[in-house]
Amino acid sequence: MLLLDSQALLWVLDDSPRLGATARDLISSTDGVHVSAATVWELTIKAMLGKLSVPADLSVRLVDQGFVPLSVTAEHAEGIRDFPELTRHDPFDRLLVAQADRASLHLVTADHVLLKLERDFIVDATA
Repeated sequence: MLLLDSQALLWVLDDSPRLGATARDLISSTDGVHVSAATVWELTIKAMLGKLSVPADLSVRLVDQGFVPLSVTAEHAEGIRDFPELTRHDPFDRLLVAQADRASLHLVTADHVLLKLERDFIVDATA
């Protein structure tokens, strides 16, 4: 099962060529492609700041397109302790890494900092 970060989700929704062939195949062939509530939160904030445009009913549309919503739990929040090397990194990304780790999901991301962690559950969205 997979968890998409914000960038990977946007690339999937836009059918962007930046999404790599391997990642695209993995996403299309996997049952249980998850999107975190943290991602919806992040994209909503960015939309409110005028940095991008997302539908007001994004969470409903994601479910309609077959994505599985992933709530943020206290266990996920505490899980960021397992990644002290990310202490100064984006808080949304830190939470996604913890969620993927705790929920045994593969995180699909293009974030170079996360990819440099060289954890087996972090997948390059550009590959």
